[in-house]
Amino acid sequence: MNEQSDHQHDNRKQNGRVAVITGAGGGLGVHIAHRFAADGYTTVLVGRTESTLRRAIERGPDGGDMHPWVGDVSDLAAITALMDVVAERYGRLDVLVNNAGLAQPGTVESTSEDAYRAMMSVNVDGLFFASRAALPHLRTVGGCIVNIGSVGGVRGDWSQATYNAAKGAVANLTNAMALDHGREIRVNAVHPGVTTSHEAIRTALAEGTPLRDRFDDRVPMGRPGDPAEVAAVVAFLAGFGASYVNGAHIAVDGGLTASNGQTDLYR
Repeated sequence: MNEQSDHQHDNRKQNGRVAVITGAGGGLGVHIAHRFAADGYTTVLVGRTESTLRRAIERGPDGGDMHPWVGDVSDLAAITALMDVVAERYGRLDVLVNNAGLAQPGTVESTSEDAYRAMMSVNVDGLFFASRAALPHLRTVGGCIVNIGSVGGVRGDWSQATYNAAKGAVANLTNAMALDHGREIRVNAVHPGVTTSHEAIRTALAEGTPLRDRFDDRVPMGRPGDPAEVAAVVAFLAGFGASYVNGAHIAVDGGLTASNGQTDLYR
């Protein structure tokens, strides 16, 4: 069986499975949703703005079974009602991808209280509440959760104190859920490095800019990531091929976290 027929076979196997992707209206979430739709899932895109979700669906793969659902992951009652309705509408819930996130720069001194609360609410409360809401439905089918963390959750960044704290919580919450629920569902995490998922990032890291030169010097693969490369790892963890993978943390960062941070002393 060649690579193309392998992928087609995997697509057929996913038919009938239902995946919910939070934060699916923009950035990395769009690419994850498109990958799941291409793989044959009934894919539910959750976000705060319906028009943004519909634009994401319009850019999706031909024939993809994609549906917009407006919801706030940081509101426990709202996200619980959403998961219940989705499971009832489509008959099941197999995969939750906790992708919704918020990043604003700042140190412990310079970050406003409002910015701190907003980041913790989306990145930590949102993941906790969405997972709680989905668990009864995932348990029924032996489903799984994939949490989108960050290399900033396992190593520190300059001027990202709150974001690093929030994503650090995501990493260890993944561990706790994998232990608590491992006999019923699988819970894993993907930790992306910088990817070209936003226009601002693509502009800042344009070829030939000083920032791109500094960035490439630190990343062993010498480039930022493509969002599709992250989506592929998320899809693997959600699929049948990862059936004995639980509590895993996969960095998709071009080798950045393999380094101790020291520059190359021999080049």
